[in-house]
Amino acid sequence: MQESFGYAVSALALAVIFIYMILASQFKSFLQPLALMTSLPLTLIGVVLALMLFRSTLSMFSIIGVVMLMGLVTKNAILLVDFAIRAQEGLTQADGSTRPGLPRNEALLLAARVRLRPILMTTLAMVFGMVPLAFALTEGSEQRAPMGQAVIGGVLTSSVLTLVVVPVVYAYLDDLAAWLRRRWRPSHASPGGAA
Repeated sequence: MQESFGYAVSALALAVIFIYMILASQFKSFLQPLALMTSLPLTLIGVVLALMLFRSTLSMFSIIGVVMLMGLVTKNAILLVDFAIRAQEGLTQADGSTRPGLPRNEALLLAARVRLRPILMTTLAMVFGMVPLAFALTEGSEQRAPMGQAVIGGVLTSSVLTLVVVPVVYAYLDDLAAWLRRRWRPSHASPGGAA
């Protein structure tokens, strides 16, 4: 059992590393994926609460559910942050015209308002899909029930908290990136330099 848990934890660590690498390549930034990945610890809150609510234990199946959640919950943060970045750059209207870019905070508020419905739809689809597994409605599914319970708890809490935490972390990391760019901007050549 300890060996199996060790393999599951190493799979979880690899999943987090691969998620970061993919997000860093897609967003062409090392800081923005950190904002997106703040939804991962929020998942664990829901997993623990759901397992306590259902009086289940942390088993191999619930850890498999947590590994599966790592890929699922970043989707909400990606929907939110990607829309905010596009809104900052400027939005293309349905008629083909382009609207000028919004300030960061307005873009984040617009992203939360526009992307709320897709986030809720995908979250509820995942929750209702896991209900038969979580409540052990089929014969012999009591052993696999903690996986469904972990997924339901993790998806619900991360979806709610992602709408609050990810924009705040994104704003702080954006400020940090702007500060770093100003600090390490190459200094201008001094007057009377090389001829």
